[in-house]
Formats: sequence, structure tokens, C-alpha cells
Amino acid sequence: MFKTHVRMAFRHLRKQSVYSLLHVLGLSVAMACFIGGRELATSSPARPNSSSFQWKISSPAEQGLDSGKLAELVDLIRKGQRYPRIQSLLVVRHGCLVVEEYFNNWNGERLHILQSVTKSFTSALIGIAIARGDIKGVDEKILDFFPDMKDIAHMDERKASIRLKDLLTMRSGVDYHENGQDSPHHRLNRTPTGWDKFYLNRPMAGEPGKNFNYDSGGVILLSAILKSRTGMHADVYAEQTLFKSLGIEKKFWVKNQEGHPHTGGGLALRTRDMARFGLLYLNKGKWEGEQVVPEDWIRESFEMHVDFGNTGQDIVGYGYLWWIQRPDPQGDEQQYIYAARGAKGQYIFIVPEHDMVVAVNADTQSEEQKRRIFEFLYGYILPAVHVKPQPQRENIARKPVHDHGQEYEAVIQAFPAERMSREVFIDQTHGQQVVSVPAARTAIKR
Repeated sequence: MFKTHVRMAFRHLRKQSVYSLLHVLGLSVAMACFIGGRELATSSPARPNSSSFQWKISSPAEQGLDSGKLAELVDLIRKGQRYPRIQSLLVVRHGCLVVEEYFNNWNGERLHILQSVTKSFTSALIGIAIARGDIKGVDEKILDFFPDMKDIAHMDERKASIRLKDLLTMRSGVDYHENGQDSPHHRLNRTPTGWDKFYLNRPMAGEPGKNFNYDSGGVILLSAILKSRTGMHADVYAEQTLFKSLGIEKKFWVKNQEGHPHTGGGLALRTRDMARFGLLYLNKGKWEGEQVVPEDWIRESFEMHVDFGNTGQDIVGYGYLWWIQRPDPQGDEQQYIYAARGAKGQYIFIVPEHDMVVAVNADTQSEEQKRRIFEFLYGYILPAVHVKPQPQRENIARKPVHDHGQEYEAVIQAFPAERMSREVFIDQTHGQQVVSVPAARTAIKR
């Protein structure tokens, strides 16, 4: 049975409890000042939002989708056996919200940590900065952004030649990985300041622009690059150039002691706002008549800058912090699907062939569980386009969700204390990670 209402559940936490939880996790008080209290209070902008956007609610059948196929998927997710630990599923077709389902006690007003989906938002900010003239272009050398940084370790011609494009395509050549408790990424996440210098001090492992190596550190450096040229941290720049236009009012950023946002995996949003971002890219960067992200940047971001050669596999390449997936096998097989992907099952799928966006949040506990999200994309959602629409059992789409208060949950579900680590790690490829923010304890994996 489909639920007909989304229950609003806001948790009111005292600031003292936030600090206590941070101490339990081993966070410094310096970082606590960014994760609790004042910083969270300002995450909803004080100025009026410029967007008047309201989701158009429609049935799947009205948008040419088979309601029975989608209802079958929703039932399977709700049973939790084949597709466990899914928390939200939104499907947008022809600009209309046709499926909005929440599972496992989730609801539409809760912010969910996006993990590496954050990277695709960071890519958008770089494209906007280039269009505004804040950055010259993707061939600019990264050291040019830090002229006053002295005594950078392991300097050689390779490090001096790293371009912005190399960070966007995960081909910096920097010796940076995310495997194990003593990995560079774990150590960066434990460092309260100096994330930019930490990354720039890493030795080189190869020539820039050659080999793909998944590297969150280089994406975190993009925040410092934006700060260098605009004078604003990435969260402030995003507010002024992206979120305000889209009408995204509720958000949360994990930051270090210096206020440096974790642009590799530290953004939290509602699922509907993930879908907004996907719809922006589906519409070539235009939102309600405004060109928010340059169309040329969207096209460049979706180019296959890295070809994995994985013919027949789900993931076939990489663009500018976007994953490129195989086309719909039942479609024309000419148009790729593009994905923002994050740990534990966070996804934004953009399907230009079918004028569709799919947003998913989850708390998967294994690669197999995460892989099953691809299974239901290719096995249920895309086939719903090709099956003759049947009379709908019930409108899967939700009624608009209204905000009934200023307080809201900051991230995903609370986990039992015994599962919490005393370290804080954000968005790495392997291993257990934990972050604490005001309203919940959140376990995070890549």
C-alpha cells in the first residue's frame, strides 16, 4: 500500500547535547563550532529566495510510464528483502514528479548526507566560476591559485603541471587514496585545518592527466580554489550562485575548523532538492528561464573524459565529477545515463533519452546492496517507459510537502552508540566512516 501523507517529524536538540555527542566521537571543539549552533542556524538563508518553483505533481501514467511496473518496485523496496535499506525514491519525468516514496521511517523534510554526490555539485560551482570569470578555465594550473603558499613538499615538474581539469577527471597523478584507516583521506578528514596544504604536500604517483584514480582530496581542494579566486568558501558561493536560484533553502555542510566545506562528500540536502539539481542538468543548466549553470559546462561535464572500456558494464566512463553509465538497453542505446554517486546508495540519475531524473537515498551496508540500486534502475524504472501504461492502482506521487517549522533534522538516521567510531571520516572508498551533526549520529561509507 502506498502512503498518502508524509509525516513531518522534527527533532529539537539542545546545543549542549550536540557538543556532548561531538566529544564522544572525538571531534575537536574547534570543529564543533561549525557543526553545532550558529552555523546550522544560518543554513536557511535569511534573504527571500528568488525561486518560485513548485513541483508539478502527476501520475506515472499521465507521463507515459507504466504505473504497475513502478508500483511493483515500490512494494519490493517496502518489503526490504530484495532492495533493503532504501530511504527515498523520487522519479521525475517531463518535469513532473511522478514517484515520491519514503521508506524505513524516512520523510521528505529530513536532510540526507549526500556523500560523493556532493562532488557533482562542486563541479557545477567550478563551471559557474569559469563563466563568471573567477577562474580562467580548466587548463589553469592548480598551483597558480595558491601563489602565497610556500614550502610545498615533493615539488617537481609533474606537480607543477597539474591542471584544474585533472582534478575534475580524477587524474591528478597525486599519491592519494582512501583505503584503510591510515590512508591519506582518513588522515585529511582527521585534520582540523589546512586541508589544501595537506593535499598539495602529497607526493606524486604518476603523470597528471594519465590514469584515473578516485581521489576525494583533489575535489576538496576545489573548495580552496574557489576561496582563492572569489573570496568565498564554497558553501557561500553555492548559496549565491546556485542554491538561491534553485530555491534550495535547507542544506548542511560538514566543514573543518577554518570553515572549509567538505566539497568531496559533506553536503546534506532533502531528496527533492537532489532532484531539482538533476532536473537543472537535464534542462542543460536552465532553471525557470535563468541559465544557472552554463550549457557548455553541462555538455563538457557529460563528455567521456575517461573511458573505462567497460563495454556492457553499468559504469563506462567519467566526466567532470559525473559518472557515465551505459544507455538504456531497451532504448536507442545511443544516449548515456549520467550519475552523481555517493556512499551507501546516494544517487542522482539523469536520463536524457527519456527526459527523466531519478533521485535515491539509502543506507546500504554492502556493495551488493548498493549495486541493487542499479538493478532496479535498469530492471524497473527504465522498463516502465517501454511497457504500455496500465491503469494506475494509486497515484504514487506525493502531495507537496509543506514546511511546518524552522527546526529540521540535519542528516540521516541515528545509529546505536556502540556502532560509532571515535574518528570522523567523510566519504571514502572503503571502510567505516562516521560523522556527527546536530540532530543525528550518522554512519557514512563510500
